[in-house]
This record gives sequence, C-alpha cells and structure tokens, in this order.
Amino acid sequence: MEGVSFTVHIFREGKTYVAYVPELDVCSCGKNPEEARKNIRDAVQGFLQTSKDLGTLDGILEEAGFQREGDDWHAPEFVALDRLSLTLK
Repeated sequence: MEGVSFTVHIFREGKTYVAYVPELDVCSCGKNPEEARKNIRDAVQGFLQTSKDLGTLDGILEEAGFQREGDDWHAPEFVALDRLSLTLK
C-alpha cells in the first residue's frame, strides 16, 4: 500500500471553508474547518485512486515534485507561505 503526504491550506470564502492541496491542485470545502479537512481527504483519495487505476499516478506525482521513498510519496517541502500586496497603476 502506498502512502502520500500532502499539504492542505484552509481559508474562508464567505461562510464556506475551502481546503486546497496546492501540490495536486485539488480543492474541496465544508461548513467548518473540520468538515473541509474531511472533504479534502475524500477528494484527494478519489483523485489518487482514479490516477492509480488509470496507471498515471506515478507520472502525476513525479510531475508535481513528489519524491518516492520506499512505498511512500512525499510532497515537495514548502519553505514559506507569504501574503504579499502590490498596487496596480
């Protein structure tokens, strides 16, 4: 059995909590952070299982920067999360 680690960013859009996995470009949502976390696990599981069934999982993970270590895949390491602003002319 393969294991895959990934990063989840959770943010609010109005009254909805959005969970986003940047490495895989997968998102889901919920009415609170806990529900968003549960739903993103389901969404990522479905995405990865379908990719595995189609025989494209390794290529997708390699292209996204994941590294294989034994039976597990490790996401690229985030070194910073910044909020920047700029002014448009």
